[in-house]
Amino acid sequence: MTLFQFFMFAATLFFAYQIFRHVQTLEDNAPQEASSESSDAVVVSASVLVDQADSAYEHGELDHAKNILEEAFRLEPHNAEIVNKLAFVTAKTGERLRAIELYERSLELEENDDLTHNAIASLYRSENAYERAEDHYRKALEIDDAYAQTYYNYANLLVDMGEIEEARAMYKHALELQSDFQQAREALLSLGSKQ
Repeated sequence: MTLFQFFMFAATLFFAYQIFRHVQTLEDNAPQEASSESSDAVVVSASVLVDQADSAYEHGELDHAKNILEEAFRLEPHNAEIVNKLAFVTAKTGERLRAIELYERSLELEENDDLTHNAIASLYRSENAYERAEDHYRKALEIDDAYAQTYYNYANLLVDMGEIEEARAMYKHALELQSDFQQAREALLSLGSKQ
């Protein structure tokens, strides 16, 4: 073997070794890339499930929508949107206490959501837990004091609690914010005879 052949042989071995190391590096990184892709798939699949649940709800298939959302919730338990949708559909199926638990969980994830405070307050009202409902309506107003629906809902609670003058003020405030709020107008008129 000549010196030139020896150098060529050594160079070939060196490049073969470099290619081997490169291939090994690719194989070592393959599982990490796969796990990254699978986490993206989880996001996509939860999103697809939410779309399917929305469609089922629109078609009046409450139980089916609830089951789909339960699966999405299992995949993404820290997604406030999924938790809220599951709570909403759960309440619609009549499981109010479970819905309250879900809304509480949602508020742990995103405490400054006035719509969630409104929703849970309505459920507490239906369970005659007036003080808890009132707490949530107050929190909703702290977050957004320009949402007429909150004043209307709070006024309904105050009527249930027998606090007619406070309810009247809330209905009036709802109408100040939204002059065409027919339900608030009718509720205010119905209070005319109550003391």
